[in-house]
Amino acid sequence: MKEQSTSPKIGLLSAISISIGGMVGGGIFAVLGLAVFLAKGATPVAFLFAGIIALSTTYAYIKLSISYPDDGGTVRFINEGFGINVLSGGINNLLWVSYIIMLALYATAFGSYAPNLYSITGDTTIDGHIYTSLIIVVSTLINYYSIKIVGEIESAAVVIKLIILVAFVIIGFIGIKSNVNFSQLDPSNWESPIKVIAGGMVIFVAYEGFELIANSSKDIKNPKRNIPLAYLISVIFVVLLYIAISIVTVGTLAFSDIAKAQDYVLAEAAKPKLGQMGFTIITIAALISTFSAINATLLGGSRVNYTVAEDDELPSYFAKQFHGKPIGLAIIMIATLVIANTMNLDSISTSGSIGFLLIFAAVNWVAIKKSKEINGNKIISSIAFILTSLALVVLIIQQSSSNLTGVLIPLGIIVFCFIGEMIYKKTERK
Repeated sequence: MKEQSTSPKIGLLSAISISIGGMVGGGIFAVLGLAVFLAKGATPVAFLFAGIIALSTTYAYIKLSISYPDDGGTVRFINEGFGINVLSGGINNLLWVSYIIMLALYATAFGSYAPNLYSITGDTTIDGHIYTSLIIVVSTLINYYSIKIVGEIESAAVVIKLIILVAFVIIGFIGIKSNVNFSQLDPSNWESPIKVIAGGMVIFVAYEGFELIANSSKDIKNPKRNIPLAYLISVIFVVLLYIAISIVTVGTLAFSDIAKAQDYVLAEAAKPKLGQMGFTIITIAALISTFSAINATLLGGSRVNYTVAEDDELPSYFAKQFHGKPIGLAIIMIATLVIANTMNLDSISTSGSIGFLLIFAAVNWVAIKKSKEINGNKIISSIAFILTSLALVVLIIQQSSSNLTGVLIPLGIIVFCFIGEMIYKKTERK
């Protein structure tokens, strides 16, 4: 039997913070340069497209979170919609693997920004992969030591990164029209619609964190009021923030400069207005954000792994504990180290986006299937299902021509998750 939650009730502001903290983690620091590379002057439009997909899916999460409040969040929704079988097990396993991919994305971003501190330390001998690996190991040790510390790190990081990013936007908008690169935002500098949409989908991972509200839904005060508000306010705020950040970045830096600093473009975009000090501040904000995102995602990923094992969709071995924490935490660390040190940023981002688009399409389908039970509107959920499905198809088709490896890897992961679940179920029956 699952242990009942004894945590204090979560208010509206805390629920919003959980969601914003999940979205404004390492994602924007990791994928902004990639978005500009794909969409050019239409980068704000790409973020808008991705935001619309996320916002449409929040309807299903609102209805399902209210009807099935559970620590398992998305895992519970999938099981309610499809039952506990190979299909639900494969999707839930994909969710767990997608958490690992997100960890690799955040760790890679940390490794890209960390070398920028060379200007402070004077040390130019450390490779970025060392920083990437070190932050994964350190964060895992922190998770094993104390979940409370993870929560404190995340709470402090949310405030710090929001203050810095909002300040970046405000300062960036002051006199932006006088910038020599402001014309880059003109439609004449936009990529084709298919590339803009694909660009938005590659960076979709920057929005996936809103689903963390579902994992806390059973502890939220006045859920029928606060759950919808928490989802809507947090997603709309982040969509507007990302659009503003992309406008400032594209309107400030030449495309050639963005290409050179693709992995740490946000820090580079602070230079024209704030000089080296701005570059350093954004770099520190990126390190804090990615560090907190890694800690929070490790915690969430290990819980998802544990819940899936409890539901008998993974071997019972995964429900065991190691030093008082799910053994999946150690497995996640090893898998993240492998992915972060063998895959490039583009492939990691594409893999994460494909995984979460498929998962969100499944959640939207559950909302359609359970519409009467959850008092939902089939039309809204159907539109969200169509949008997530079409976005997934567009992403796969477009990336197949420019980043075939980045498409084959996530497709292979998806096949592995379902075949692995099928083999496990057959073995278990025997």
